[in-house]
Order: sequence, then C-alpha cells, then structure tokens
Amino acid sequence: MARPPRFDANQLLDAAVRLAAAGGPAAVTMSAVATEVGAPSGSVYHRFAGRSALLAEVWLRTVEGFQDGYFKVLEASGGDARRAGCAAARHVVAWSRAHPEEAALLLYGAEDFGRADWSDEHRRRADDGNRRVRASLAELATALGAEGPQAAERVALAVVDLPLSLVRRHLRSGDPLPAHAEDLAEQCTAALLGPAA
Repeated sequence: MARPPRFDANQLLDAAVRLAAAGGPAAVTMSAVATEVGAPSGSVYHRFAGRSALLAEVWLRTVEGFQDGYFKVLEASGGDARRAGCAAARHVVAWSRAHPEEAALLLYGAEDFGRADWSDEHRRRADDGNRRVRASLAELATALGAEGPQAAERVALAVVDLPLSLVRRHLRSGDPLPAHAEDLAEQCTAALLGPAA
C-alpha cells in the first residue's frame, strides 16, 4: 500500500505565499518552496510541472480566494447596490487584515508572477476572473444609475481602488491595518457613491 504524500499542493502553495510576501515573486522558486516546508525538491516537481506552473497556481489560488469573498459580498446586498458597494470596500480591508501574506502577494500583478509563461489553462482562469470582476462592477454601476464612462470609473474607484490604496499603504510600510480601516473605507466609498436613494 502506497504511503500518502507528506506534502500536498496546498502546503507547498502556502509556503510559496510566505516566500512571495517576504521577498516578492522572485523569491518563489522550486528549491525555496521545498526548503520552506522541509521537503525534497522532487515533492514540488511532483505537484507542479515547473516554476511557471507554481507561480501561476500561487497567484491564481490567492486572487480567486479573494474574489470569491468579494463576489459573495456584492451578491448578498438584497438588491441594495449602495450597500453592496460599501460592503465590497469593507471586504477588501477585512480580507487583507485576515490574510496579510496573501494581501502582500496581491500588491504584485499577474505579470510579476510570470503570466507570459503560464499555460493556456492558467491564463484562461485569470481571464475568466478578470471578466467576472468587470461584469460585477458594470452590474453595480448600472444598479447605482452610474451611466457613462466617468460614472463607471467612479464606481470602480469607490469599491476597488480606494480600499486597495488604504491596504497598500499600510502593507508597504509594514504597519498593521488600523482598527478603523474598514469603517474608513466604507465611509469614503459611500461618499464617492453618493447619497442613498
């Protein structure tokens, strides 16, 4: 009977997240991940075909995990678009507080994680996620009555860029997010979205 593997893909990806948070995408190598978990290099190659596959999976697992929660918050508004936008802004901050290493990883982009060398399947997953984000923002803008490119840009600024800038400033300085960060993100988002109907 074969022994169960000692190191599964999630353990290896968790190690890759830690390495990326500490040293950026360049720190995520097959040997560094193996060393981080105390595994032989073969364990990493058994799970991932090469470094580009490892980088794609660590990026996609992280961004998809964030997006799943973001979409749930947007959809849980009971049809109140303004409340959904404010909840989405809070989610960006709350998720980042709960997952600081993953949030630090997402300060980079897919290109920093070698997107040009990803497999077609990895690029398809990334593109699907990006399309879903754009569609959800367009739906939110429509529900808010935000017509035209400038209004749509204001909605994206309110529910994506603004809370991300708050998170980014603290993560880059190495400071923890302050206790009031969610409230501040929500207040600023509400101001940008305009008064309740």
